[in-house]
Amino acid sequence: MNKLLRKLGAFAWVVGLACSAVGQSAKAIYENDFEKTELNKVPDDFLVLDGQFAVKEEGGNKFLELPGAPLDTFGVLFGPTEKEGNAVSARMFGTGKGRRYPTFAVGLNGQGTSAYKLQVSPAKKALELFKGDEVKASVPYEWQSGAWTRLRLQVRKVKDGEWEVGGKAWKDGDKEPSAWMVSFDEKEQPVAGRASIWGSPYATTPIRFDDLLVYPAKMNAP
Repeated sequence: MNKLLRKLGAFAWVVGLACSAVGQSAKAIYENDFEKTELNKVPDDFLVLDGQFAVKEEGGNKFLELPGAPLDTFGVLFGPTEKEGNAVSARMFGTGKGRRYPTFAVGLNGQGTSAYKLQVSPAKKALELFKGDEVKASVPYEWQSGAWTRLRLQVRKVKDGEWEVGGKAWKDGDKEPSAWMVSFDEKEQPVAGRASIWGSPYATTPIRFDDLLVYPAKMNAP
């Protein structure tokens, strides 16, 4: 029942995107809620860059889990290969332990120096937007341990020679922010690549990922 209610909520959210988008459909290009994946495996279409990711289940809900050890940064690529015009979203769950906190992120345009990443960094109390390893934008963000968090990132062409990269994060169940929380103007043409999720279990506790979506970017900033 919980899974059904959550699915209905996600459907309503996507329908809302479709209604507010100008001249574009928000129909998902890729989606995965892990319900069709065997436990202790990863979906066949995933490219695991590193880390012991595996599908787990709790309370009738399946999700992808990254163990609390070793302590490093791990990621997975999924979805189509694109360079612009797409958005990615996902739900993520982690817990702090003492003064140690995880970090987790969604990404676009593959991996490496040309990839974009929207990261929740609880130790910094920040939401950060990266290009490669460089922080391009950052805002204060109060993360809640032990609660699911939604992240959304998109790369959109504004005009010839200019792209907008924007991201937002909010507690699952709360109203989605109406505007981008972090963004920057990109002057270099994005490099084609797949969407991604990332986790760093610095708190030595598992990080969970669910409800991955890739869909067309909106014509206007939300």
